[in-house]
Amino acid sequence: MSVTIKDVAKEAGVSIATVSKVINHKPSISEATRQHVLKVMEQLNYHPNAQASNFARKRSENIIFLSVTEAHTAFHDPHMFALLSGAQKKIHDKKYNFSFIGSPDKETALKEAKELIERKVADGILVHGSATSRPLAALLTETGFPHVIIGRPPFSTATCWIDINNHVSGEMATKYLNKCGYSQIAFIGGPETDEISRHRLKGFLSTMYINGYSVPDFFVKYGTYSRESGFQMMEELLRASCLPDAVICENNQIAMGATDAIKKHGMSIPDDIGVITFDDYPLSQLIDPPLTVVDIDVYEMGYLAASILLKRIQNPALQVQSFATLPSLIVRSSTRNPDE
Repeated sequence: MSVTIKDVAKEAGVSIATVSKVINHKPSISEATRQHVLKVMEQLNYHPNAQASNFARKRSENIIFLSVTEAHTAFHDPHMFALLSGAQKKIHDKKYNFSFIGSPDKETALKEAKELIERKVADGILVHGSATSRPLAALLTETGFPHVIIGRPPFSTATCWIDINNHVSGEMATKYLNKCGYSQIAFIGGPETDEISRHRLKGFLSTMYINGYSVPDFFVKYGTYSRESGFQMMEELLRASCLPDAVICENNQIAMGATDAIKKHGMSIPDDIGVITFDDYPLSQLIDPPLTVVDIDVYEMGYLAASILLKRIQNPALQVQSFATLPSLIVRSSTRNPDE
């Protein structure tokens, strides 16, 4: 026969209410009493029913990470695991359960969010930018459900979010190229509508203009986040009458295509054209030559997002909309030595 809370109370010589307060970490119990009850629980091999305890406290002790996933997500978005790992570390430290929900599209992600809120199976939710939509943002704000969106939504919203300062990332890449002696710099990115690409481009353009350099319109190219697109955009630049002496590539895949095109034309990296990209994973060190990158600590971003969410669970009125984890520069051989 299994040991019950009544058995513990009887053996410890205290009330059932006192044992319940110890189990639920109530502060009104003295430390001596707490330790005595815990010792009795250990002696009797008593394990509280966590589900029942959480139900009584109207808490699930669960946190959900919601994202849109598809085939090869780990390759196309290698930061996902780092985000999850950072968030999981913080959540585990606070003794919460952590679950991942991968949806095939934003519409399904919205349905998942509605269901978990209605069923009260989680105390809070981390929403990856891939799952963000206006209807989901409206749901979160209207219900007041504790949440943090990882990645600033591309629309005006009262939701709680955290993001990288991509404008600063673009500035950092440009400043370093200028320091290396490059002045005819091109930018090849993802779709024109992509928020990350747009903010990095703004950082690039503003820094060039501040430093007294012009940027011809044809030095800015939009494509897709693929090696093939990077190759095509670089080909277009190399066929023009005025050639760039450096190129900023929006991601590793684009950079790989760009370096293919540069080599095809018999040009040298970094002497003829310098190459810089963003994020140190997964290809930047495998490309020849290894690429200089503006990197972000995605693990730290996941950790910070979870930290904010835990605070919001305790204080639902807390509102946070901020940039976090400033980028850092990792210098490799795809750019000239600025001291030479």
